Amino acid sequence: MKIQIDKLFQNTILQKEEWILLLSNRDRETIDYAFIKAREVSIQHFGNKVFARGLIEFTNYCKNNCFYCGIRAGNKRTLRYRLSKEDILECCRVGNELGFRTFVLQGGEDPFFTDEKMLVIISEIKNKYPDNALTLSIGERSYDSYLAFKNAGVDRYLLRHETANGEHYGKLHPNNLSNIPRKQCLNDLKNIGFQTGTGFMVGSPYQTKENLAEDLMFIAEFKPQMLGVGPFIPHKDTPFSDFPAGNVELTLFLLSLSRLLLPKVLLPATTALGTLDPKGREKAVLAGANVVMPNLSPLHVREQYMLYNNKLATGLEAAEGVAKLAESMSNIGYELVHERGDY
Repeated sequence: MKIQIDKLFQNTILQKEEWILLLSNRDRETIDYAFIKAREVSIQHFGNKVFARGLIEFTNYCKNNCFYCGIRAGNKRTLRYRLSKEDILECCRVGNELGFRTFVLQGGEDPFFTDEKMLVIISEIKNKYPDNALTLSIGERSYDSYLAFKNAGVDRYLLRHETANGEHYGKLHPNNLSNIPRKQCLNDLKNIGFQTGTGFMVGSPYQTKENLAEDLMFIAEFKPQMLGVGPFIPHKDTPFSDFPAGNVELTLFLLSLSRLLLPKVLLPATTALGTLDPKGREKAVLAGANVVMPNLSPLHVREQYMLYNNKLATGLEAAEGVAKLAESMSNIGYELVHERGDY
């Protein structure tokens, strides 16, 4: 299996059958070899830097009913909230004082936040913090919406494709959702000039090795500047409540393969990994990740943005725990930095 790892290290694209073979027959030796090579590539391009982003989860309302998500429209047990413009700006003020130079505004697909409302928020953030990067992660919008956000100063946009396979996508979402418009949105974002991020879940219900191979082929073709790869974790109030969580080791392996596939990609150590494994964040960095996103949201709403069971929002996942996070990175030989860290 090392042959496939070496091919990736030498910038050779694998065929679908090779991906399936690699994923199906991985062993400890192959996994460790992938980690070593991924670290080598990451250090070559970024040194030992891990970039910190300040995450602001500003609304947990969502019009969609995705079967895996805790803030799905059909979940009547979720306490809903929306942060005001003033709340969001206060999060940015605190984050800026803590040294963050990237803010990530993330929320459900909430119709309340029209383009007009978003443009006011974006403009005020960029006026107050012109040297800070601003990332949005608010789902599928029109081309004109994305263009307006870009013209207002948004630098990056995150939109996970979730799964590249249309049939598998249909098993995770209701009939009104398809991955065809989602992929179109990703193409729009890239064409407009955003640093564009996508990503997929590992171990989601009904996922096969073939599906994962298609995800890797999709990102090889799309070449995102940012990529989120995290394990599926069930939420107790969704149709998938009884499905098992994704495998941590497989997620880490896929992170390392992603780093080899996209040497310069900005690759987060996700909160989901930290939720499943107390050392998940550090293990992800040692597998090639180079971004962490501590939570800047007000403490009283963090527990309401519950995408999956037991989602972390305190400790090393919280902006106020950034000193301990820096220490944890230092302990494995990396430096937590607060610079913009553009692609």
